[in-house]
Amino acid sequence: MTNVFNAIGLWFQKKVVDPLGVILRKGAEPKQLAFSTALGFVLGVFPICGVTFFLCGMAIALLGSFCHAPTVMLSNFVATPIELSLMVPFLRLGEAISGGDHFPLTTDALKKILTGHASREVLESIYHALLGWLVASPFIVIALYILCLPIFKILIVRFNPPLSSL
Repeated sequence: MTNVFNAIGLWFQKKVVDPLGVILRKGAEPKQLAFSTALGFVLGVFPICGVTFFLCGMAIALLGSFCHAPTVMLSNFVATPIELSLMVPFLRLGEAISGGDHFPLTTDALKKILTGHASREVLESIYHALLGWLVASPFIVIALYILCLPIFKILIVRFNPPLSSL
């Protein structure tokens, strides 16, 4: 069992921690890193699987120098496992906002989706999940920005010590 934890730890080090260290040593601004992290995360939890990479690419192209592309993509990558866990809350939020019918999450509904026999209810549930994400996204971005800004200020100082006077 410890081999599994070691393997996960090594994978996390290689895929998340090491790239973050490279990003911090490049000298980006804490505000830009905090915004890029929040943006990448919120786009990474978009409730339609498989499109988050393209959404991040479009955001990077549109925002240009306002965001830090590697940080957006890294936080999108980190958010991927969380994406699936937030689909149901986004769905329920969208149903509550629109007053739509409660979509039953059953194996029958999943079977219809997988076999291509998606009904109107399934399409409505996708609409509700998108609506829930759209409403929650600004709050998620703001909360993550507020959380990440002091963290990045500390990390940048730690990874970029001041130059000693000669």
